[in-house]
Amino acid sequence: METLTLLAHGFSVALTPYNLMWAAIGVTLGTAIGVLPGIGPSTTVALLLPMTFGLDPTSAFIMFAGIYYGAQYGGSTAAILLNTPGEAGAMMTTLDGNAMARKGRGAQALATAAIGSFIAGTIGTIGLTFVAKPMADIALLLGPPEYFALMVLAFTCVSALFGDSVTRGLLSLFFGLFLGSVGLEPLSGVPRFAFGVLELLDGIDTVIVAVALFAVGETLYCAARFRFTKEEIHALKGSLWMSKADWLRSWKPWLRGTGIGFAIGTLPAGGSEVPTVLSYVTEKKLSKHPEEFGQGAIEGVAGPEAANNASAAAALGPLLAIGLPTSATAAIMLAAFQQYGIRPGPLLFQSKPDLVWGMIASLYVGNAMLLILNLPLIGIWVRLLKIPRHWLYAGILCFSVLGGYTLNTNAVDLAILLVIGLAGFAMRLLKVPIVPCLLGLILGPMLETQLRRSLMASLGDPTIFVTRPISLSFLAIAATVVLVPLLMRVMRRRAVAALP
Repeated sequence: METLTLLAHGFSVALTPYNLMWAAIGVTLGTAIGVLPGIGPSTTVALLLPMTFGLDPTSAFIMFAGIYYGAQYGGSTAAILLNTPGEAGAMMTTLDGNAMARKGRGAQALATAAIGSFIAGTIGTIGLTFVAKPMADIALLLGPPEYFALMVLAFTCVSALFGDSVTRGLLSLFFGLFLGSVGLEPLSGVPRFAFGVLELLDGIDTVIVAVALFAVGETLYCAARFRFTKEEIHALKGSLWMSKADWLRSWKPWLRGTGIGFAIGTLPAGGSEVPTVLSYVTEKKLSKHPEEFGQGAIEGVAGPEAANNASAAAALGPLLAIGLPTSATAAIMLAAFQQYGIRPGPLLFQSKPDLVWGMIASLYVGNAMLLILNLPLIGIWVRLLKIPRHWLYAGILCFSVLGGYTLNTNAVDLAILLVIGLAGFAMRLLKVPIVPCLLGLILGPMLETQLRRSLMASLGDPTIFVTRPISLSFLAIAATVVLVPLLMRVMRRRAVAALP
């Protein structure tokens, strides 16, 4: 009952004309950005961070949430009509969505994606409503050792699951930890890695790094790759409405995809990629006609799109309740919290109830807005695919540099933006994941603080991390995540070497 009362208060915040305006701006921007290939919600939120500094935090996060949800919707348009996912979560949609478009059923593919996204988003938001507060209450019971072990688990999961190898993920993480250690040491005030530059004594601004990695680096990579790709947009044909047979084949994948997406979205490094793959595989195994998958099976669009949107709702739970992001966009939103001087976690529900419940309530409102935007206005979104890519990428770079400079109006931030942006471009070329770097930058100082608090409480005894059951469990899972892939790789090499 308390949750429903808090949610009602959230609706009173979200339904004010001012916040409704920002919700509408967010879902519209998110859908437009999701449609454009290569530019996802994380890039958009990172790009807007410097420009929303003067905005009220509640309104800003209502807009960010709208962008997050909108991009999950819009990503299917490019995947279906262009065979290029607008964002990472739409990658599985390309397999059957584009095949349906080639057969003249692109409109039905877009419809099942939009309706499935609405259903999954609504159910996922209901789940978030009733899970976030209990999750925050449980987090209040954790002490410094448990928080330290939980952050280690998050680091290892993100490093292992984002990217092609654990080694590259750990390299990205250590780079982020290095960036997070720049500035004055928190206890003694001794400068670290400042190299005599006064502007670095306050540390490297997380917003600058987020814009550099996700806006500058990603845009350079997309621009470099675009010159070697040929785009062919499949025109929409026939009615936009789904037939009775389409509905019968879609409703079960929608519900199964929602369950898979929400369950995995709450896990460290859950993201949207893993649940969409699992949903696609599940639908193929359960289908009476598995041979149709890859050739235009509507279940191959309905399930992954539902999983995609449910995981977006689920990712906000750990972010708000514990302060741990489980996706790239959630990591950027964590940087946004830091920009406003707000620390997400269990106390956020007590200190900022308007922000938390207003943001959750806005997801219901934004989800309804998105259904209206995506079905009747699909023709407008298709036209966005015709924007010349060189104009688009040049505009993003200009906004990135302008936003990075105006944030603190100093040339050092601009230099950091360009250097780390080039580093982000190199990381993409070398297939080094970016998310662990940003996570290391944001959570590194928190990890150090929890480590120091734990050692002070135990009078310097490091066994405190293994004598407490919860922290020991987190550390054991983290070790398993890192060591098991390495052991399996060694065993495969030995098996190959033993072959005659």
